[in-house]
Amino acid sequence: MKVKRALISVFDKSGLEPFAKGLTDLGVQVISTGGTARLLKDHDIPVTLVEEVTKFPEMLDGRVKTMHPRLMAGILARRDVPEHMSAIAEHDIGPIDMVVCNLYPFREVAGRRGVRDDVVIENIDIGGPSMIRAAAKNHAGVAVVTGHEDYDGILEELRANGGELAYDTLRTLAAKAFHHTARYDFVIADWFSESEGDFPDRIMRDYAKVMDLKYGENPHQRAAYYTEAGLRQHLLSQVTQLHGRQLSFNNLYDLNAARAICDEFTLPCATIVKHNNPCGCALAGMLADAYDKALACDPVSAFGSVVAVNRTVDVPTAERLGELFVEVLFAPGYDPEALEILTRKQDIRILENRERRQANPGELDSKRVLGGILVQDKDNDPEERDEMTVATTRHPTEKEWGDLLFAFRVAKHVKSNAIVMARDLATLGVGAGQMSRVDSTRIAIDKARAELKGAVVGSDAFFPFPDAVELALEAGVTAFMQPGGSKGDEAAVAVCDKLGAAMVFTGRRHFLH
Repeated sequence: MKVKRALISVFDKSGLEPFAKGLTDLGVQVISTGGTARLLKDHDIPVTLVEEVTKFPEMLDGRVKTMHPRLMAGILARRDVPEHMSAIAEHDIGPIDMVVCNLYPFREVAGRRGVRDDVVIENIDIGGPSMIRAAAKNHAGVAVVTGHEDYDGILEELRANGGELAYDTLRTLAAKAFHHTARYDFVIADWFSESEGDFPDRIMRDYAKVMDLKYGENPHQRAAYYTEAGLRQHLLSQVTQLHGRQLSFNNLYDLNAARAICDEFTLPCATIVKHNNPCGCALAGMLADAYDKALACDPVSAFGSVVAVNRTVDVPTAERLGELFVEVLFAPGYDPEALEILTRKQDIRILENRERRQANPGELDSKRVLGGILVQDKDNDPEERDEMTVATTRHPTEKEWGDLLFAFRVAKHVKSNAIVMARDLATLGVGAGQMSRVDSTRIAIDKARAELKGAVVGSDAFFPFPDAVELALEAGVTAFMQPGGSKGDEAAVAVCDKLGAAMVFTGRRHFLH
């Protein structure tokens, strides 16, 4: 398809001048609307005003300017249908071979604090989507350009092919165009749905592919990573891979869990995740010490794990990490000498996180089920100590309080039923994903490689029976933190009182399925 006439009407004018000049240098007639036309004229680019083509002025404060048969017919006429071409010729309408259009910034305006509804509504584009959709529908004869990132490639192809674009290019541009208008419409629909509350009757989401993955959870499953449009951050936003092989599906899934745990703490933290559960987590004054304590929890399971830390990796930490096979290492930075040590291992994927923005407040969580999704609030808000209740006669010591709060926060990120045993701000044993709490307790005890005397327990839900409490007490545990709220609370407290242990009720459960 040869491009002879182009209609340009854009809000985002990035890169427009060299693109429009490139078109006119190729002999393309450029037709344009008010603001865009003024910009082109200011750069001495020849332009024909829309009013000169339509013989009709803009009206209603610009609400009506491109919605005119002399433009729409020129876009929609099929070049391969003689009756169409005869019809537009009869009315002295020339074909339009390219539409360059992007839309009013509805999302940006709607996201401003305190903006009035009438201002938001004026940023709902009508003519733009109509032109884009018309051109995309007739893509066999019309090029539709909705993103400035395509300008250079289009000019290059036009110059190389005597002003013509290949059908594959036209179809690719049309696909982008329909995604562009669909995304625009769903953002507007979501804004109107906000009046229905946090869980409106309909939810629409837009995802863009970041990367293809080698395979999914298993080699026979295809996979890719997509991000949701409109969110401030995502798993790999502002993240740079400094070393190692391509990230896998399981790498990303485990990285998500490791990041969530690290985000719970402000002290230097090291978290080791395997199969989406922490097999070690610890806090310390120095990062290397935190890593040593985390690894000591379960060094066998740590083989082939994802490690996340919340401090710059220094040489002592890198030397310790070099002794273990790590799939992914995630950190906010790396000392140059530490990076040199780490990159001696070919397979380790080293990620540097420069994301400093906070997540969207009120962002919802979802889980995929057959034919749909379950949507809920994120389990974000940490419990404060002064909101908790000590249920036993003995109160925790200050040291136990610190360990209890640590263990309970880690338990939030362990698959239910979750039991976390900790001491000195480090996990000692983690019991995860069992159908009974006593089995999770037994696993946590069995996994512990250190003496459990003086350890504490964080439990993601209440103890329905005293058996798990009795088992932990026999192993040396001295304090428990759990949500409470069970008919079995009284029995659990009685067992603790009998043996001089402490039990704290938080009032909030943290199931993670």
